Amino acid sequence: MLTAASNDLLTRVGPGTPMGDLMRQYWIPACLSEELKPDGEPMRLLLLGEQLIAFRDTDGRIGVMEHRCPHRCASLFFGRNEEGGLRCIYHGWKFDVEGNCLDMPNVPPAQDFKHRVKAKAYKVIERAGFVWTYMGPREEAPPLPNIEILMLPEAERFTRVHQRECNWFQSLEGDIDTSHFGFLHIGGLKVEDVDPNTIHRWGVGDRAPDYKATETEWGTMYAAYRPADPGTYYYRFAHFLFPFITFTPNGSFEDQIACTLNVPMDDTHTMTYNVAWKQKTRPLETLANGDWIPGLAPDMKFLPNTNDWYGRHRLVARRENDYFIDRDMQKNVNYTGIQGIGRQDQAAVECMGEIVDRSLEHLAPSDRMIAITRKRLLTAAQELMNEKKVPATVDNPDICRGARGGAFVASAKLDWLDAYAENLQTAKSPLGLLTRMALAAE
Repeated sequence: MLTAASNDLLTRVGPGTPMGDLMRQYWIPACLSEELKPDGEPMRLLLLGEQLIAFRDTDGRIGVMEHRCPHRCASLFFGRNEEGGLRCIYHGWKFDVEGNCLDMPNVPPAQDFKHRVKAKAYKVIERAGFVWTYMGPREEAPPLPNIEILMLPEAERFTRVHQRECNWFQSLEGDIDTSHFGFLHIGGLKVEDVDPNTIHRWGVGDRAPDYKATETEWGTMYAAYRPADPGTYYYRFAHFLFPFITFTPNGSFEDQIACTLNVPMDDTHTMTYNVAWKQKTRPLETLANGDWIPGLAPDMKFLPNTNDWYGRHRLVARRENDYFIDRDMQKNVNYTGIQGIGRQDQAAVECMGEIVDRSLEHLAPSDRMIAITRKRLLTAAQELMNEKKVPATVDNPDICRGARGGAFVASAKLDWLDAYAENLQTAKSPLGLLTRMALAAE
């Protein structure tokens, strides 16, 4: 459990909050690149509690800035995106993607002072299909995150996004609480229904494994482990990486190139991005006969996007309709009565409320990863606040290359960290594979 003060520190991300300041040390995914068109309409963007607008200018450059015009505070969401800048509809003042005022058409030329006016704008870079923005205090921004899946070309990865109506860490805890997989997602599954050739069968047969967890340079990591074939353990590894990235264990460690980014819109809304390598082995999703595990077939239907601050990437199944829970299905088919992993996860993290009161919890051994991740984040936020110390990954993102999630079977004689290091040495690297493919084609 956490005290109310610690829970508040952990969950609040607005300007001037300790956790918000910690996140602002990093580049933040603002939106998908495809959401902005040259000279297209501006988009309302809520990020770390700040009301912003994003637009792409005539030359394809992107601006992310305070939505209020610095003249009289009219919203630049209504601005005209034209000829290399955004023009406020109130008095015609025009700003480029860096916030520079280009024109003051209602001011006589002799009294023009546009060189002294600037809209608050943040640095922007596009990579991996995202618009990244740096909202921190440094004049020179730190490096972008060096995570393998985010380095792949577009043709080699896919991205799914949906909004969650809950706090960012509530959403993230669902990723590192992988004990729930055997219940929320496959609670009705029997071992005899699983392909006997998949290593994931061990997780179906034993849903109460032992756990190891530790702090790392990139954040935290853990393993759930249980006996497999004689003399071996079946391991599932997962990671938390600063400031809000997770590597989940649901797949083969050999090629599990994927990550989830739980980006805070504000204290009570999160934009969740799942990015994965197209060639990775599929996780446990089907029965021995090839059919979907009952209740796991994807069913992520979305509401139409609107221009509201919360109007993007919202699921049709939501808190107001109880995620379309089917009680007959729950009794006879899939344990939860909710269709699809995405909807099941959404229901679990949102039903706690917008910000869960963690003083009411009773943590178990299966929550060791959650406990040390909370401690790691709270310590980092306090060190930044009191000592101006930032996590190592701010300036050295290569540290993150030591993290990979996924499952494997290893000798029970090996220490869990030695088993991890051994499998990391032999794991596939899509960057390496792509380089070899390119050389072979020359």
